[in-house]
Amino acid sequence: MGESEPEPADRAAYIAAAWARERPDLPVASIGILTRIWQVAKLASDDRRRTLAALGMDAATLDLLSTLRRAGPPYRLSTRELTARSLVTAGAITQRVDRAQRSRLVRRLPPERGSRVVLVQLTPDGHSAVDAAVGAVLNREQRMVDVLDPLHQEQLGVMLAALLRGFEELA
Repeated sequence: MGESEPEPADRAAYIAAAWARERPDLPVASIGILTRIWQVAKLASDDRRRTLAALGMDAATLDLLSTLRRAGPPYRLSTRELTARSLVTAGAITQRVDRAQRSRLVRRLPPERGSRVVLVQLTPDGHSAVDAAVGAVLNREQRMVDVLDPLHQEQLGVMLAALLRGFEELA
C-alpha cells in the first residue's frame, strides 16, 4: 500500500522525496522550488481571476487597461506599442481593444493625416475601471505576501528576479 497524499503545502517535498526514492540518479532540488512556484502561481492566478470577475473584468482587459494607465497622461499608445508592451500578438491586441471599446473603456483615435498609426486611449470609464481593478488586485495580493515579513518579501523578490534572469538566459 502506497503513502497517503500529503497536505497541499507539503506536496513539493512529497514529490521530491518520492522521486529521490524512485530515481536516486536524478537531481530533485528543483522540485522544491519550481513545484512551489507553480502552486503559488496557480493559486494567485485563480484568486486574481475571482477578484477581477467580481469587478466585471478579465485578465486580458486588465492587461490592456493597465498598459495604457502605466503609460501616463494622456494614457494613449499605438496598437504597435500595446503589442510590444503586452507581449501578445497584434491580433490579440485588436480583439482586446475591440472588446474594451464596446464597453467604452478605451477609444481609438483616428490616424493623423498621412499616418497609419492607430492610437488607443483610456476613456474616463476605463480610467476608473483600471484604477478600481488594480487597487483591488494589488491590495489582495499584498495580503497574500504579507505571510512573509517585509525583509523576506524583498529577499524573495530578489531571488525570483535572479531565477527569472537564469531562465531567460537558458531560453
